[in-house]
Amino acid sequence: MRIDAHQHFWDLDRFTYRWMPPGPSVLRRNYLPEDLAPILARNRFDGSVLVQANTVAAEAEWMLELATRHEFIKAVVAWVDLTDPRLGERLDQLQRHPRFKGVRHPVHDEADPRWLLREDVLRGLAELERRDLPYDLLLRPVHLPLVPILAERFPQLRMVIDHLAKPPIARHSLEGWAEQFAAAAQYPRVWCKLSGMITEADHRSWKTAHLLPYVAHALRCFGPERLMFGSDWPVCLLAGSWKQVLAAFTQALGPQPMEVREKLIGGNACAFYRIAS
Repeated sequence: MRIDAHQHFWDLDRFTYRWMPPGPSVLRRNYLPEDLAPILARNRFDGSVLVQANTVAAEAEWMLELATRHEFIKAVVAWVDLTDPRLGERLDQLQRHPRFKGVRHPVHDEADPRWLLREDVLRGLAELERRDLPYDLLLRPVHLPLVPILAERFPQLRMVIDHLAKPPIARHSLEGWAEQFAAAAQYPRVWCKLSGMITEADHRSWKTAHLLPYVAHALRCFGPERLMFGSDWPVCLLAGSWKQVLAAFTQALGPQPMEVREKLIGGNACAFYRIAS
């Protein structure tokens, strides 16, 4: 299957999204399954992984309801409070739905750069490991040194770094990112999404060439077995369309055997999130 491994929906009538930019923005409207479904169909994609965009418990139920109604939503990565003493009960509830496939928390919004190493957070991650539930890491480069620590502590926990940990693409710099990114890649249960790149580049003047060094480094570090394409739609609309994201990914990847392309554009997402064909 061809799978977009990272996209969002939101409903401004239902939830408040505090991270959205103030004032007029392309993001300040509802984005729902009927908006994405024709885009995926036109580009011969079979489905997507729907990822949290809010930190309220009710969003998880809403996303799972959407997945029940729309076959193309193959997996849901929801927010849960990892610090909740009753986390196990919450996960029991969510795991009753077959398309609940993972958890994410916006770590990069936490004031404490070492939030992931708090004891209450570690207890939550231990519960994910026990249940074999993967964890999406929403990070910035400053957080990358924490990934090997987590990988050592939770050797069976599947983790995926979203958006390459947001390297400084707009500055055309790999400094402060490349070495720590490579260190995180040393752990076989750590994967990475080739997503969110055009919004880390200059929104108005980015070119595929600006993304190439980051994609090449990711391919060297993770290899074709642990990388997956994600559009980050509709956030990507700040800098380009869904199709422009796919084209930039394809061009930055360069010539590759068909089996490699198939892995990056769907096979690896199915393997990581245990999506049945």
